[in-house]
Amino acid sequence: MQDFINELILRFDGETDLIIMLGVAVACFLIFYGLTSSVTSKDPAADRIAAANVKLQNRQNRGILQGPEFDPKGFLKTFIPADEGKRSELQRQLAQAGFPHPATMRKFIAIRIFLGLLFPMILVTLLFVGRTPGISIPGADGVANMSNETIIFAVIALTLAGYQLPAAWLGSRIKERKLRIQETFPNALDLLQVSVEAGLGFDAAMTRVGNELAEVSPEIAFEFLTVQRQVAAGRDRQRAMRDMADRCGVEVVHSFANVVHQSIQFGTSMSEALTTYAKEMRDYRETKAQEMANKLPVKMSLVLASLMLPSLILLSIGPTVLRYFRFYIE
Repeated sequence: MQDFINELILRFDGETDLIIMLGVAVACFLIFYGLTSSVTSKDPAADRIAAANVKLQNRQNRGILQGPEFDPKGFLKTFIPADEGKRSELQRQLAQAGFPHPATMRKFIAIRIFLGLLFPMILVTLLFVGRTPGISIPGADGVANMSNETIIFAVIALTLAGYQLPAAWLGSRIKERKLRIQETFPNALDLLQVSVEAGLGFDAAMTRVGNELAEVSPEIAFEFLTVQRQVAAGRDRQRAMRDMADRCGVEVVHSFANVVHQSIQFGTSMSEALTTYAKEMRDYRETKAQEMANKLPVKMSLVLASLMLPSLILLSIGPTVLRYFRFYIE
């Protein structure tokens, strides 16, 4: 073991700056973690009791009824936004991506931290293996030949990439979910209108439509059933509908929540309100389709101009250029 350590020292001789920087970084991380752990330490027995209560409540709610989000504690408090508004915004984005559970935010932050540390650790491992004789891993030799400045820049870039990669994935998932909800919500509204006109109450109609759309549109089915379970548990309908609109993040769902609230508040017929709004939704879909159709010639003209215009120019002036070229050569 002593011979191996001496060989490593001789191998990294002349690169003490890199070793010192890595050692200082690890020491600072350990000191910071120790201080935060000592300051935010709690009673272990109380933590176990609280965790048991949370697990029991989650089993009872089955992911439908959610409790309030607690303030971040421990090491994750450094990475979770301290501002309640920013934390609520992150929670809203996770809900729009299909992860409404309060514990999802802690898991998301933990994944970002893990990836932010994993990528540079892989680079450091390849550097260590490449500069250790007797060990060969594909790609390690190229990393071993990098300069210290390049290694530091690569570590910073990989850390930022690993930390921002989950955020980029979250943004793409939100866009996909919003698109699916926007495409299938008019059909769900038509089913809801038919159910109400058939004599079902609004709550029973939403439950029926949610069960019917469980396979076709699981996003809308989950949102409808979530609202009904929250209302059955005693939550205000207006707040439940507003939360559903925030989780969806689609303008048509916000309008639907407003229509339902106004119909209940002013005592108007829910069937007539849904009929009027369903007609507006069908007109909106038709207008949207016409808008997309009107944009098509402009998009096609750009493509045709970029692909066909060079060919037309070559066909029109190509023979003339060749004749003049031959004339001056001869």
